Amino acid sequence: MEKDKSEKRDVVEIPIGKIFNVAAVRKNPWILSSVVIAVVLVLVLVFGRGGTGGISASVAGESLVNFINSQGQGSASLVSSDREGQLYKVVVNYNGDEVPVFVTLDGKYLIVDPVPLSGTAVEGTGDAAGTDTPTNTGERVTVETGDSPVLGDVNAQVTIVEFSDYECPYCGRHFSETYPQLVKNYIDTGKAKLIFMDYPLSFHPNAQKAAEAARCFGAQKGDSGYFKMHDKLYQNQQALSIENYKKWARELGANGAKFDACLDSNEFADEVQANLAYGSSLGVSGTPGFFINGVRVEGAQPYSVFKQIIDSELNA
Repeated sequence: MEKDKSEKRDVVEIPIGKIFNVAAVRKNPWILSSVVIAVVLVLVLVFGRGGTGGISASVAGESLVNFINSQGQGSASLVSSDREGQLYKVVVNYNGDEVPVFVTLDGKYLIVDPVPLSGTAVEGTGDAAGTDTPTNTGERVTVETGDSPVLGDVNAQVTIVEFSDYECPYCGRHFSETYPQLVKNYIDTGKAKLIFMDYPLSFHPNAQKAAEAARCFGAQKGDSGYFKMHDKLYQNQQALSIENYKKWARELGANGAKFDACLDSNEFADEVQANLAYGSSLGVSGTPGFFINGVRVEGAQPYSVFKQIIDSELNA
């Protein structure tokens, strides 16, 4: 027994074959990309000794790229490498797609998707409001969007409906990593349009008023104006406040007095809550949640997941 205790390791290696199955890959094509990159999925348990004597972020990134390229299954190049807590987040361009992978501080192990060991269990790609549901079930849902703001050609072949929360960190990740590519490759080219619907989670204290602020700005400046405030809110996600909403509205060209009156009177509070209730009725249980021509996608999935579904819809 003493020998067993002394040989306990802080790193537990779990073969990928035991984690993923064919059905799971079909439901979530992102798993397939993860399998190609990773030989093993590693869960790192840090017991009070985070380890500051490891390699640098740049060396970790280079090591990961070298490892991927040595597998002979594709070409990878380094995009960025930064420390996040007790791991390095390394973003690589793999066969044309930007893929985030986490590496331990000593550079010896990679992790496809870190799992937090405290708090409410949620999927690694989204904030949960209820029980977990599959990332992409393949089902097609009819979504009534009403007069929700639209970005892009209203007659575009593909409709992306997003239920989101301005304070949700996973929504922020989607905005910074995936949204720009969707805009460039599909929305600006007229192939797809984005319809934004509010889903402010109760444990995000700034989300409700942020959603109202975007609507108040849109009431003055139309849908294009709405998305200017939408971008401003996500770009400044760590500084959400009533004071800043009013400041940003003026910076973006709104009539300050009218904006303040709208926000202070809770003019759009009921509409925001109506979006939340409607999203829940469709089975949305966390943010961000999407419907691409009715096909459900949950969480801040990488661009490759959106691309596969959108291209399939365009070719249908």
